[in-house]
Amino acid sequence: MHNPQLNANGELTHLLSIEGLPREVIVHILDTASSFLKVSAREVKKVPLLRGKSVFNLFFENSTRTRTTFEIAAKRLSADVINLDVTRSSTAKGETLLDTVDNLVAMHADMFVVRHAASGAPHLIADHLRRLQRSDVHVVNAGDGRHAHPTQGLLDMYTIRHYKRDFSQLVVAIVGDILHSRVARSDIHALTTLGVAEVRAVGPQTLLPACVESMGVRVFNDLRLGLRDCDVVIMLRLQNERMSGTLLPSAREYFRCYGLTPAMLELAKPEAIVMHPGPMNRGVEIDSDVADGPQAVILPQVTYGIAVRMAVMSIIAGN
Repeated sequence: MHNPQLNANGELTHLLSIEGLPREVIVHILDTASSFLKVSAREVKKVPLLRGKSVFNLFFENSTRTRTTFEIAAKRLSADVINLDVTRSSTAKGETLLDTVDNLVAMHADMFVVRHAASGAPHLIADHLRRLQRSDVHVVNAGDGRHAHPTQGLLDMYTIRHYKRDFSQLVVAIVGDILHSRVARSDIHALTTLGVAEVRAVGPQTLLPACVESMGVRVFNDLRLGLRDCDVVIMLRLQNERMSGTLLPSAREYFRCYGLTPAMLELAKPEAIVMHPGPMNRGVEIDSDVADGPQAVILPQVTYGIAVRMAVMSIIAGN
């Protein structure tokens, strides 16, 4: 089956989802990110790889961290970055998404970084560009609906590899609102592709997708059992904005059952790392003592995110 993200030579032309990406492509992105991490540590943080290229940030959903790190990454690659305020743009006046894309292609856009509340929006744009035979214009999915958030998944893999080196022996617990989480989906696809020993989905039944086991995870409704002997704990934000009604009794009750406290973290391995894609709800999914504690690698995740996004954009544009 043809993967719309890869060209005829098997090279990455779009990043739409981690699902279906070959292991060697993921590893190549992580290896490339390592070299960009050294660039970010230099006094002059720029490399000329995307000089003369125009990167358009199309964010139809709010995001500070993702948009900012994409912007920093593109600028460090010497690209021209154009941030569209989509809430005030022509789509707000009734123009379709693809009309907007056509106009930007006419302005010689080289890459679109797209975040959209609708699952599949980046795929729609990539498919449209294929029909226009514009293989020189690339799409990076910065999060679409509940579907995927591939660069977050990749930066999470980079973080895990940095601290744990080898994936094959690891037990990774993903805890919380997996039902609404595009990060959880991307992480699960990446972890299973990279061959971790076990991926655990931990949360109340109401916040787990039906048939989540089919993605290759073990399901736990009890946090204590789910955390036991884990190497990596990925906490997820409760996505209240995507919930309808009665999935949870209250935030306080949720924290009592599923919040990561120092006592709960002791059930994991002593050298376990704690991750969170952000923004964090302190006192809802994670205790401040854990979030600010020695096992948390939440701020390094943000740093690695810039290098990973540089890697993705340079590989895509380089092909």
